[in-house]
Amino acid sequence: MILRRLAARPVLLAVGLLVALALPWIIYPPVAMDMVCWALFAVAVDILLGFTGLLSFGHAAFWGSSAYLTGLIALHSGLPFPVAVLGGALGAAVLAVPIGWLSVRRTGIYFAMVTLAFAQMVYFVANQWRGLTGGENGLQGIPRDFFGVDLSDPFFFYYAGLPIAVLGLWFAWRVVRSPFGRVLVAVRDNPARARALGYPVDRYKLLAFVLSAALSGLAGGLFTMGHGFVSLEEVYWTTSGQVVMMVVLGGIGTLWGGVIGAGLIVELGDYLSTAGFEETGIVTGTVFALTVLVFRRGIWGTAAWLTTGRRTRGRAVAEPSAASDERENGEPVRT
Repeated sequence: MILRRLAARPVLLAVGLLVALALPWIIYPPVAMDMVCWALFAVAVDILLGFTGLLSFGHAAFWGSSAYLTGLIALHSGLPFPVAVLGGALGAAVLAVPIGWLSVRRTGIYFAMVTLAFAQMVYFVANQWRGLTGGENGLQGIPRDFFGVDLSDPFFFYYAGLPIAVLGLWFAWRVVRSPFGRVLVAVRDNPARARALGYPVDRYKLLAFVLSAALSGLAGGLFTMGHGFVSLEEVYWTTSGQVVMMVVLGGIGTLWGGVIGAGLIVELGDYLSTAGFEETGIVTGTVFALTVLVFRRGIWGTAAWLTTGRRTRGRAVAEPSAASDERENGEPVRT
């Protein structure tokens, strides 16, 4: 069984990479770029939710703050867009340090509400600081300079921005596969026991929070460059709710689930808006509710559970190596 899982890993990665490369040939390139950005955002949130057990409703603060910072760097410095995106991700990570330090001391719904409160503070600042952010008008006309080449064509920009997102996804995979990631799972499952073993639980939570924020900022900056503008919607609380919905839809604690959930939600939203249906939230909300009711583990998590023959509700406590193999191949982590 373990050998079969090990053989399946490169196949899954190869298929995923081929789909990513072919995406702008199949659908409208800006929509393809949106899928990639939201997929990275969902994976970043899943590090915190699925592997650390912390539900954040405030990650729009990092996605949006990076979007604004990336836009400002691109507008006023003339630097290539990858540098601007990395600058935005760094800014999001810096912002996450004080927010995370104050938030990780709470758990459950209290943690979610504290992060939501901080996100609304960021929204208020972005709305009021009109001289810097443009207020309700946002930032417009953000250039896509790539070392002297203007990538105004969304098709070519997709392939220029894709490696950044792939590196972010690879980094997320390395985090959850590392000893650090296994400690995060231990903190999620039994923080008291992890603390008794000598692990500084709050410090690990803070590091996970900052890493998740940095990847969210990387996705937000890339999203900004893809659209060429930033609006207040990027820092509004509904953005946090949407990415959490993507993670739950695909499967919490699977990484692949976040990618699939993001692709489905973005494509569904684009299809409905193109068809002239304005209340897209009704349809996406219905799909989300049905998925939660029918597929408790999410789409990817349920598919992995069925293909590996796990029909029972409970899960036996596995050795660390086996548990790590299950997480990598899509088996939902225990919550």
